[in-house]
Formats: sequence, C-alpha cells, structure tokens
Amino acid sequence: MTLWVVIPALNEERGIAGTLAALACQDDVDFTVVVVDNGSTDRTVELVRSFADAHPVPRLEVIAEAQKGTGAAADTGMRYAIAQGATLLARTDADCLPAADWITQLRAGFASGLRLVSGQLLPRTDEDVSWFDRTVIRVALEVASEFGKLRPGNRDPRYLGPYVMTPGCNMAITAELYELAGGFPRTAIEDVHEDRALVNAVRMVTTDYGLRRQMRVHASNRRVRAWGIRKTLAWYADHRYRPEIVDIR
Repeated sequence: MTLWVVIPALNEERGIAGTLAALACQDDVDFTVVVVDNGSTDRTVELVRSFADAHPVPRLEVIAEAQKGTGAAADTGMRYAIAQGATLLARTDADCLPAADWITQLRAGFASGLRLVSGQLLPRTDEDVSWFDRTVIRVALEVASEFGKLRPGNRDPRYLGPYVMTPGCNMAITAELYELAGGFPRTAIEDVHEDRALVNAVRMVTTDYGLRRQMRVHASNRRVRAWGIRKTLAWYADHRYRPEIVDIR
C-alpha cells in the first residue's frame, strides 16, 4: 500500500520545520509527504525545499493551491497524492508534531479493517501555555468528542454508524473511500470544519471508521495564546467566537 501524508500550509515558516522533522523521525519512513502551499507570503516554501534537500527520506514534495482554505488545500493534496498512485492517505497540519510511531499506528488502524482512522489530539507541551490551560484543552476535547454524538448536525437517519470526532490534523483514510465520500469540502477554515464534514460524508457510505488512541499528534496551542482558552473553545464550538483574523501565526 502506497502512503502519502498531506500537509496544508499557509505562512508556517515558524513551525513547519518541526512538523517535517517529526515526520522524518518516524519509525516507519515508507511514505511520501506533500506540502500544499496555500498562498504563503513568508519563507514556508523555501524552508520546505531546504528541508527536502537535507532529508531525502521520507520523500517530500511541494505543490500549490491558490484557493484559500484548509479544506481546499487539503483536498488538493489528497487528490494530487491519489493521482501519483497513493492508496492510503494521511493528514497532519504544519503546526503539529506527530508522535514517532504515528505512521506505524495509522497503518495498524488500516490493518484492523478501518478505512478511516481517527487519532488522538493532544496539546503541545513546548509552547508558552500553562499546564492548567493544556489540561482544560484535553478535557474539552474529550467532552467535544462525546457531545458530537448528540449534536443535531451529526445526527441523521442516513448515517450508518455513530459520530467519531476526527481531527483534520490527525487522520488517515483510504484513497478509495476518500473519493467515494467526496473528499474534504473545498472551504476556508472560518466557514466550515472540513474534518467534521468529511467524517459525516464517510458515515453515509460505511461503518469502517473508528478512533485509534495510540495514533497521537500534538497540536499547537497558538489560538489559546492569542485568544485565551474561553474564546478558543468557542471557536471550535461551531465558530461561536469569530475573530477578525483567524489565521493565527
């Protein structure tokens, strides 16, 4: 099975090298990374290409998507990977640190019969965010996962199985199912949670999806640093907090 990892990126010069380094340190490096530049005006692309020159394994490519949005960029990357022969697709984001066994765990998820594998999201510990706020984030993620099963938008008689929270920065899906479900909606992050839309589309066609907690990614706390914990939680709760600038860097 040919695996590609897709990373949408917009002005991520401060953190993308860390994400790429975490992928280069995987205990299984039999995959290709494609970074989808979403219109960066900083040194993101330059840094990615420099990293690729210095680290030939895993193979790393850069493509571009002019339409702004994590959904649009992620979808472009997924479909590019499929066109190159990918049969398995994974996604993380340019401010995240996948655990060293991330690839191993997502492959195990596929081997167990899953066609969409959802991983566990944890707050990064290397940023200037208090232990208390990180704990609140972890608890909020667990609550959101359970509440998502009751949320009206995630309940429909056409769904074949229960809702499973699937963070866009820690998920993997077969190429066959990605195309069958229609892929990520080509939307901006401020408009639609594209990861929720994808998992609900998957629920329309199969029950072969599920959570694998061993598949861990540590995500950035930069929204907490910029907005505070209360507004950040409101943002993720259907964008009840909508700041003027959502692309926090």
